[in-house]
Amino acid sequence: MPIDVLGYAAKSATSELGPFTFTRRDPRPDDVVIDILYCGVCHSDIHNARNDWGGAMYPMVPGHEIIGRVSHVGSNVTRFQSGDTVGVGCMVDSCQHCKPCIKGFEQYCDEGSTYTYNGFDRHDQRPTFGGYSSKIVVSEKFVLSVPTSLELSGAAPLLCAGITTYSPLRHYKVGPHSRVAVVGLGGLGHMALKFAKAFGAEVTLFTRSAGKEADAHRLGADRIILSGDADQMASVTRQFDLIIDTVPTLHDVNPYIPTLAINGTLVLVGYLGPLVPPLNSAPLVMFGQGVAGSLIGGITETQEMLDFCGKHAITSDVEVIRIQDINAAYERMLKSDVKYRFVIEMASLNA
Repeated sequence: MPIDVLGYAAKSATSELGPFTFTRRDPRPDDVVIDILYCGVCHSDIHNARNDWGGAMYPMVPGHEIIGRVSHVGSNVTRFQSGDTVGVGCMVDSCQHCKPCIKGFEQYCDEGSTYTYNGFDRHDQRPTFGGYSSKIVVSEKFVLSVPTSLELSGAAPLLCAGITTYSPLRHYKVGPHSRVAVVGLGGLGHMALKFAKAFGAEVTLFTRSAGKEADAHRLGADRIILSGDADQMASVTRQFDLIIDTVPTLHDVNPYIPTLAINGTLVLVGYLGPLVPPLNSAPLVMFGQGVAGSLIGGITETQEMLDFCGKHAITSDVEVIRIQDINAAYERMLKSDVKYRFVIEMASLNA
């Protein structure tokens, strides 16, 4: 039977989030019913709730960094049982038969992946609602096992911030002989530092702000470069095999290109939109360099990332909040006033 759920929703692009009661679908044979324990707060939650990217559907229940405990499984479910600790990330379905899906890149599904919120269920066309809620119902294929060794609140952001930075590091085969730089020290950036260090790379942080040295070193950076200092930027000319650019807002990418090694690549994981000023292609051509993008990761790779985190004791640095404080958290995020990810303790829904 359908499941009644309490959550928090945005009713419009300009309204604050507030309590919202809705109904989850009647579980299907391949579904897992999850009691949500924690949900991370992603910068994209703000963009979606405020319709910054267009296409917002209201009421909207955000949240796609979900950690919970299985309460029920469908008759066809084989990988999970009641009591398991699990995660759900940015997707809850895809067509599962196109070339990207077959290759494990469900995020690039030719028919469009079904997002955890602000989407439509592929089977019954009902809107999807996210993790700012007490329960969620998800197909087994899109549920992830969470290592029992991980602290659960810190594990929640791994489902988006974690896989978003892990995936390009794996794709570009980062290892002990790699030189990696990270642009920006926020929710994504701090995870990129942790992962790059765990892969054995030499790690550099690019930042506009002085005073981040101690935190950056703690998170895995071997060196900090102030991107506004011409001498410091010149000192790292043609050094980096890979740059992970995590900045979520419009910024000039061109100053980082000279720091790429021959055949090096800068990967954008934070900003979506036109580059202003335009990208100068001359150094890319002259030194075989590239600028690329990367979107989260497929389900298999996300599970690999969680297992890697379990092995290396990697979680996100978080500030746990009550759901009642979500609007204040949004305002603080816009001011970069968090180290480094807010996570909602969903038990607060009943407070």
